[in-house]
Parts: sequence; C-alpha cells; structure tokens
Amino acid sequence: MECQGKRTDSLDQNDSALELDSSPLSSCEHSSSLQQTHPTVMKSADYEPVSSEERNLDVDFVTMARNNESVPMKDLCPDTVLGPYFSDGMRRVDYVLTYHIQKSGSTRRRSSRFGDNNFIQRLWRSLSTRSSRAPLQPKEDPEVAAQEHQTDYHEDDKRFKRDEFEENLRKTGLELEKDEESTIPGIGFLKIHAPWNVLCREAEFMKLKMPTKKVYEVKQGSNVVEKIRMFIHKVTAPLHPKVNTSRSQCEKPLCHAFSREKQHLFDLSDKNKFFDSKTRSSIVYEVLKRTKCMKPKYPLGLTSLLANGVYTSAYPLHDGDIVGVNAEPNDRKLLYEQWASYSVFYKYQPIGLIRKYFGEKVGLYFAWLGVYTQMLIPAAIIGVIVFLYGCATVDDNIPSMEICDPRNNITMCPLCDQACSYWKLVTACGTARASHLFDNAATVFFSVFMALWAVLFMEHWKRRQMRLNYVWDLTGFGEEEEDHNRAEYEFRVMQKKLKQEHSGLMDEKVKLTCTDRLPAYMTTVVMMGFMITVTFVIVFGVILYRISIKAALHMSSHPVVRYNIRATVKTTAAIINLIIIIVLDEIYGAIARWLTRLEVPKTDKSFEERLIFKTFILKFVNAFTPIVYLAFFRGRLVGRPGNYLYVVGSYRMEECAHAGCLMELCIQLCITMLGKQLIQNNLFEIGIPKLKKMLRKRKSELDSIQEQVLHNTLKRYEKDQLLGPFVGLNPEYMEMIIQFGMVTLFVASFPLAPLFALLNNIIEIRLDAKKFVTELRRPIAAKAKDIGIWYNLLRGLSKVAVIVNAFVIAFTSDFIPRLVYQYMYSPDGTLHGFVNHTLSYFNVTDFDPGTEPLQPMHLGYKVSVCRYKDYRDPPWSSTKYELSKEFWAILAARLAFVIVFQNVVMLMSDFVDWLIPDIPKDISLQIHKEKILMVELFMKEEQGKRFAARDNQDNCTIPLSANQSPPQPRSRPVSQANCS
Repeated sequence: MECQGKRTDSLDQNDSALELDSSPLSSCEHSSSLQQTHPTVMKSADYEPVSSEERNLDVDFVTMARNNESVPMKDLCPDTVLGPYFSDGMRRVDYVLTYHIQKSGSTRRRSSRFGDNNFIQRLWRSLSTRSSRAPLQPKEDPEVAAQEHQTDYHEDDKRFKRDEFEENLRKTGLELEKDEESTIPGIGFLKIHAPWNVLCREAEFMKLKMPTKKVYEVKQGSNVVEKIRMFIHKVTAPLHPKVNTSRSQCEKPLCHAFSREKQHLFDLSDKNKFFDSKTRSSIVYEVLKRTKCMKPKYPLGLTSLLANGVYTSAYPLHDGDIVGVNAEPNDRKLLYEQWASYSVFYKYQPIGLIRKYFGEKVGLYFAWLGVYTQMLIPAAIIGVIVFLYGCATVDDNIPSMEICDPRNNITMCPLCDQACSYWKLVTACGTARASHLFDNAATVFFSVFMALWAVLFMEHWKRRQMRLNYVWDLTGFGEEEEDHNRAEYEFRVMQKKLKQEHSGLMDEKVKLTCTDRLPAYMTTVVMMGFMITVTFVIVFGVILYRISIKAALHMSSHPVVRYNIRATVKTTAAIINLIIIIVLDEIYGAIARWLTRLEVPKTDKSFEERLIFKTFILKFVNAFTPIVYLAFFRGRLVGRPGNYLYVVGSYRMEECAHAGCLMELCIQLCITMLGKQLIQNNLFEIGIPKLKKMLRKRKSELDSIQEQVLHNTLKRYEKDQLLGPFVGLNPEYMEMIIQFGMVTLFVASFPLAPLFALLNNIIEIRLDAKKFVTELRRPIAAKAKDIGIWYNLLRGLSKVAVIVNAFVIAFTSDFIPRLVYQYMYSPDGTLHGFVNHTLSYFNVTDFDPGTEPLQPMHLGYKVSVCRYKDYRDPPWSSTKYELSKEFWAILAARLAFVIVFQNVVMLMSDFVDWLIPDIPKDISLQIHKEKILMVELFMKEEQGKRFAARDNQDNCTIPLSANQSPPQPRSRPVSQANCS
C-alpha cells in the first residue's frame, strides 16, 4: 500500500486562496479500492479577518506537507482515511450531507467494482432505507427512457441548488469535500469541516460557555443531608460506571461565554481538542441552518433542501467503531461498554459522558429516566408488601368467606336475558377471594403513599435538574437564546408576501396571523374531536362484544365453557382492547404530526410543544378510555331486574361481579400495561430490527467473513449512512409518560404496577442506550436546561392521580360500604352479614315478558325470589324497588371520603413541596461563588490592562541627552502611534 501527497490542479490555479483556508489533499491508493477525491477551494469569507496566529492552525499542515517533515504518509493510510477525516487525513469531518447521484447507464456499467455480481452493491440494495430513491437500471423501453430524462432534468435542478448552497457555505468559511465514488452506489457525500477561525466566530456568536484556565474547588455541603448523600455515594461506589474523568469531582473549571477578544482566558494549548466533536457538529449545524439557497422564488434553508430531496440526509459522525480492528478507544466505545450493555444493568448511567457525546437534551432525558427508575424502587417494594398483605389476609376476610360458604344458599338473578339462568353466589368464590388481594385496607394507605411519592419524585427531579444545570454550566441558558424560524413558516410568509405584492397591499412586516391559521385550527379541532369519538365508539364496540359473547357462552352445552365464562370474557376483551390501543397509537401519532404541520408553527420549539400536546391527548384517551369505563361506569348504568337499561336494541348493559369491578379493572390495567411494554416498547424495538437484519442477511447472500471485510473497508460516514435516522426523543418520553399514568392514576386497583414499571425501565434504559449507540445516527447536540413541556404533563398527571384514586377507592371498591356497614348497621361491629346487607330481593313474577330465563329449573328447583347487588327496597315494601336509605347513606359517605382524601393528600403534597427547596443549598452557594470568581477574574484582567497601558505610556517618554535642547512646541501633539 502506497501513499503519495500531491497538489491538485484546482489548488494550483487558485494559489492565492491557499493563504486563507485551502489545503492540499493527500490520496491513498488501496490495493482493493480506488479513492477519487474532489477537493474544493475556499474563497475569502465575507466575515471579519482573523489573526495570523489563528490561521496558522488551519494551514499548518500545508507547510508540513510541503516539507515532508511532520506528516508521515504511513500515518494517513489506511486507518486515518477510514476514520472521520478528509482525504488528507488531517481535517476532521464535522458534518455530512448526502445526496442522490443520477448516473447514465454507461457510467453504471463502467466499473466492475459496482457490478451486479459484487457483494457490496448487493448488500447496499438490502441495507438502504431509501431503496425507492436508488438509481434505476437502464431500460430499453422508450417510455421509461423518457421518464429517466425527466428525472435527469429534475436532478439537474437539484444539482444547481446544491452548487449555490455549497458556494454559500464556502463563503461562511467552511471547508467542503465531495465523495461521489463511495462504496455505496448512487449516494454522494458532502463532507464539511469547520476550521478554527469559523469555530471561534460561531462559538462567540452562539455564546457557547467554554472552560477557562481558572479552576476552583467545589466544597461539599456540611449539613446532614449532604453527609448522608456522600455516605450513600461511597456505599454505592461499585454501582458507578468505570468512566475515567479527566478532572477530579472536587474541582470545576470556571466557564464563560467564548470571546475571540478574551482567548487568553481559555486553555488553548491544544486547539484540536478545545472544541469536542459534539460542539463542532452543533456549530456547523447552526451555520447550515442560517445559510440559504436564493435561486428559487423563495430562499431555501437546509430543512427545505432536505424536504425537497436536494439532500437526502444530514448527520454528524460517530466518534469511531465499537468493535473490530479499527475500533480505537473513543467515547462511543466507552458508552457501549459501560452503558449500552445488558451486563451492566445494575449500574448507574454515565450521565456526564452521555451529555458529552449526545448533548444536554439527550443527557437530560436519560437522567430523568434514571431518577424515575430509582424512585420506582420504594414504590415497587411498598406495592409488593400491600399485595402480600392481601394474600396473607385472604382467609380472614369475612365477606369472601361468606360468599364461599355453601350453607348460605343464595340464589342470584340472571346476568343476561333468556340465555342466562339463575345462579348460586358460591360460584363467585374465586373472584371474591382474588378481589381481596387488591381491595383491602392497605389499598387506601398505598394510594396516599403513591400521591406523596409522585410529589417527592417531582421535587427530587427538580433538585437533580438544578445540579445538572450547575455541573453542565446551563444556569444562564435560555435567557437570551432565540429559536430559528421553521422553513415551512418562512415559505408561507413568502407566499403571503407575494400575494400582497400582487394585490398592492404591502405591510412593513409580514407574518402569519390567527386569521391565516384559522382553517388549520378548525381542522385540528374537528379532527381531534372526531378521533376521540372514534376511540369512544371502539370502546363501546368492545362492550357490545362482551355482552354478546357472554350470552353466547351461556347458551353453550359444554360444562367447561359455561364454568369459565367470566374469565374468558374478561381476558379476550382486554386483549382486544390492547390490540386496538397499539394500532391506534401509530395512527394517532401520524395524524397529530399532520395536524401540527397544518398549523405552520413559527419555531421548532412551538412545533414540538404543539405536537407533544396533541399526541399526548390522543394517546392518553386511547389508552385510558377502557380503564375509565371499567372503573367508573360499568355496573353503574345497569338498572334493576324488571327494568334493565338496554342499548342498541336488545343489548343489556353488563353488571359487575358481586365483589365489584375492581378485579376486572385490575385485569384490564395489567394486560394493557404489560402488553404495551412487552409488545409496543420491547418487541417492536428489539424484535423488528432483528427481523429486518435477518431478512437483509438472507437477501444479501453474504457470509459473516464477507460482511466483516465490507465493514472494514467502509469509511466512517458510509457506516453512519447505513444507520437509522434519529427521529427525536418524543416517542421515548411518550412511552414513559403513559407508563407514569398507569402507575399513578389507578394504582389503587393494581399495587403491582410500580414493580412491572421498574422491571420494564431497567430493560428500557439499556435498550434505548444500545439503540442510540449502535443503531441510530448521532443526533445533533441540542442544549436544554429542563425537560420542557413533559414536566408540566407529569405534574398534571400527579394532581389528577389524587382525584382518580379517591374516586376508585370510594366508588369502585367496597371499602366505603364495608366501613358504613361495620359502624352503622353491624350488630356486633364486625363484617358478619355484610354480603346479605348488600343484596336486594326481586320477585321473579315481575320480569318483563320475554326476559325471563328459558331454563328456570336450571338449579333443580323453582325460584320465586332472586337476589341482586344493589341497595333497593324489597318487593313486599310499599316503595318496592326504590333506592333505600342505605344507598343514600353510603353515597354521602363516598362523597365525603373523596373530599377528605383529596384535600388531605393535596395539603400533604403542598407541604412536602414547600418543605423541600427546588435548588440544593450547596448548589446555590456554588453558583454565587462562581459569580464572585468571574467578577474577580475580569477585575484582575482590567487591572492588568491598565498596568500594561501605563507601562506602554512610560516607554514612550524618551530622556534628553546633555547636549540636547528641549523640543519646541508644535501646533499638534505627537501621535501616540509613533511611540510604538
């Protein structure tokens, strides 16, 4: 393998440009492949000039290449060229734009390297996510040829736009290099490098906080809380990831917004490492967003160019490989070993390294997910204790013992018309015993605990967030930053401006008003209402399914089927609801994005918040409508024997079991929660990518050795092109927010919900980590000081959870009826006789014609009076079948419990919120200390400037010799510049 440095023709013709930003390119000829580079020449930027010292870093390797002294060619081939560098092996690729290459048939047939028999092209055809955009094979059909010519015209228009856009990028000072002969056929790569002067200029413009030379000691707090925190930190030392930190935790550099005038404040000993890869890519992305293509009727930014297909993708590069011969030590590899591996599931996350590699926004998400998962540990422990308490006391529960006692011989009224017959209460023994596991005295305690847990979680996260803001130097972020306008908004504004020019009515400042967006707002309201109605209709359809399938199973002659009617109906209905929820989630997500685009929000932040709100409303209604029906409506709208409520003709509304609807609510919540986590979160994220990978391997016809050879020959930007695009954090947040709702809203009916959420999150963290590190392109490092609108949604859910759990305990469970009976109606102060107290009498002769059972002798004897669960007067009363006074007493007790529970828990929550400060005391002291140190640093700098100016003035005073006469006075003073 030989490497030869050479000057290209373009650089020879533009030698004058070399003094600014241009540099010669080095090419490496491999025995297996030929690389052809297309160097570009940097033109003089329209920005202010930089000093020669700053330019020396960019042109240093030019001199080294000319003298052949400091750059050994063997160091540039082959590993360096395969890494994230230009062809010269020196300039780092900070960002990559890809575009589609339309080639002629002769060009496609030219090289055997890209022939149909070559395994690289076969693998690309199977790996490419944009197969529909791949170049078509030449056809002999003249119509197809004409279509190809039309495509060529379209491709020419895209090429013209790319040329202008790239020329404008060069004017900003960026350095570009194209690779149109890459291993991946049909894809061209535009590699972008930001030289030192551009990085400094943009860092100053973006007000990036960079570490200065000043380092100060971070003193730990001396109060009890900090001592406990430090003790816990020492005890849990084995759980911390093995991530080497360049600086001690007791030291912190003083950070300040970067300024070219104050470069002496920063440690610029190694300029190549001063701006890390995350910062460099974010700087280049800001330049790309500001740069416009002006050839069309309206200016096109990077977002519009991507939407119009001028460029097919845009992404920064990963630091390096994870495994393989080229896998040098890098942050990506360290993240894979210490974070994205399932073998380290018990360890804390390296949040600092995640932030360093992916940026603050991604770092905050995983920090929040880690705090949420840690807080689930005590909730899961208490939930398991509550469940075990129910298991231990099930044999001592008097109501379930009375239901299971065959000596009571209570005959119940039919559960459906005609097909259902009379049944014995003892057959509901299993349901009654199972209901006690979740409906006992500990349930109320657990509901109060979870309400306070939600408040403690929010407070803990706020403190953790403030600590991260201090460590990551984000305390002043967001005060002066402004968001860029979206490309769609600028396009609509341009359209409105053109219409005003044609009509002759021209405003000074054109913007979209509420009147312009009124059709979109009306569409949003109508579509949101329609989709919520669709959800209600589907839930109602599942209700009709339960009613009809119950009647059908009662008509079955098979004894096993008739015995398991309740379990069959509950389970199948819950599974149907789960499937509908998963399908509608995908549909609602796409519709919410479409509606948000119709509204044309001005900024990306506004777009994201509107999209999140719509998606949350639709998915929340979709997931919780079946649960809300079971908790608050089923069994309430039934009527009574002889006067039942019917819907859609002859469908009689379904009743709850004697032990209440809490068991069915628990089954529905369990299946929905576990199903969403296993199918939607884990199976879709693990199984589908593995299935696609397996199918790609079968189609590519490559063995493992050939794939390894191919992987070793691909360059860094080609490997990243094969990864999936990063679509944002909203889907990840949405999963956890819905899960948070499952954990808090109906936890009174399902104490094991925190345990299942904890187990899921332990897997979810490593699953997301592996996806971010190995399967997705590297996202743009976005700054953020909080989790945004998600915090407001969490806070709202925690407030609603208090009210929902109060109503679940009061109206869904039998907790209040048992208390009322025990203290008002029980003769001995116990629950003996409670079951009989909750059952009313009905005379079977009062059935409506056509509704009585077809087999009245099913139990072997004639039934004259049957029982049903309700508080009504008996048929021999003067006010038969009217609501009894016990009903009104219990209703009053239920409403009183809701009011007392809600106010007490809210008061306790507010007290905890007030008791715990949002900002830790040690952090507030350190922030104050930083401000003082910053003032001292600048005062010392100003003092040094004054001393330097005084010394300069003293040096300008020239002493007179003995034979010299004093100078004569002049009309003008001598210029200060002559003293230099």
